[in-house]
Amino acid sequence: MSGQAKVVKPEYSIPTMTEVESVSPNGYKAISTFSGCGGSSLGYRMAGYQVVWANEFIDIAARTYRLNSPQAIVNQADIRQLKPSDILQEIGMSVGELDLMDGSPPCASFSTAGQGSKHWGEVKTYSETKQRVDDLFFEFARLVKGLQPKVFIAENTSGLIKGKAKGYFKLILQELKSCGYKVEAKLLDAQWLGVPQSRQRVIFCGVRQDLDLSPVFPQPLPYRYSVREALPWVRKINLKASNYVPSNRPSPTVLASDATGNTTGRAQFSSGGYIEAETDMSPYAVGREWDKLRMGQRSDKYFNLSKPHLDRPCPTITARGRANTAGVAHPTERRKFSIAELRCICSFPPDFKLIGTYPQQWERLGRAVPPLMMKAIAESITSGILQEAKSG
Repeated sequence: MSGQAKVVKPEYSIPTMTEVESVSPNGYKAISTFSGCGGSSLGYRMAGYQVVWANEFIDIAARTYRLNSPQAIVNQADIRQLKPSDILQEIGMSVGELDLMDGSPPCASFSTAGQGSKHWGEVKTYSETKQRVDDLFFEFARLVKGLQPKVFIAENTSGLIKGKAKGYFKLILQELKSCGYKVEAKLLDAQWLGVPQSRQRVIFCGVRQDLDLSPVFPQPLPYRYSVREALPWVRKINLKASNYVPSNRPSPTVLASDATGNTTGRAQFSSGGYIEAETDMSPYAVGREWDKLRMGQRSDKYFNLSKPHLDRPCPTITARGRANTAGVAHPTERRKFSIAELRCICSFPPDFKLIGTYPQQWERLGRAVPPLMMKAIAESITSGILQEAKSG
């Protein structure tokens, strides 16, 4: 009797930082630009890459990167001032020797939650700086041209391929190809790559022409993870029960963290666990609106306010996590996610260190590429390009 093989869905899990450090190296070296706190780099490290160098302009993001990647060189120069020769000198390599270059140029101008082309070319507030950010993809291309890595990966928001931004997308694609690469771009969604979050990103994959290989992308998994699977301590409820009333009481258990973001172990909230006070939405209009929403519903009044469904992947986590702003909230409690919970939703290790205030920590995670998503991308590059190139 023929039939499809049964899909085995493993339990949702994220390796600890100690486990990441113990991953067997695959022999390939990578560098990272626009590195943020290190989400992409962490994905490469999970896949066995040695990330030897990173560039991040935002100070608190760079300091966070160093805390979690003490072995890497972290350069904080404005990328516009960096020369390929500077990078090669720092990493001790020659042109063409580097295996992989990664980059996530800031995408505020193209965000589906932003204003599209309205502010292109303007100096705007970005994180804790004021700068123009819609020209940075071309700075990435400039470094690719000078370094000539075997492969590059660049990512951006899905807004880059929508509306007026499509013209800009074509310019970027043309510029990247002119650096001497076969380049393809594909829209990938983190929820099909092992992350319990719906998060679409445009991924550019470039392969140096002399390798005579084509860009590759990971295949989607046959299953997804839900909020309930990512946060198993969230109280179990019967969603169909007529007497279900949302609660603003703390969850029973969670991987607790102290005020600096360092994990302190699994603990009862009633006996020392940590939900940041800044998560409480009760005093604000968005908190009252949260009460009106059904699980899985998005607010009509506050467009970005949503109450995740426990049995589906979480909606996209953005960079703004203040309790008085519209955004993704907790599914069963009138608050935003704690940082410990957010790590799980964004596929960061429970002992990944974060510094700064609650909104700053949220921003680091909200801006990052989910590590498990990048791990899947990195593994496809290893098997589909770099190992093929090595074998001739």
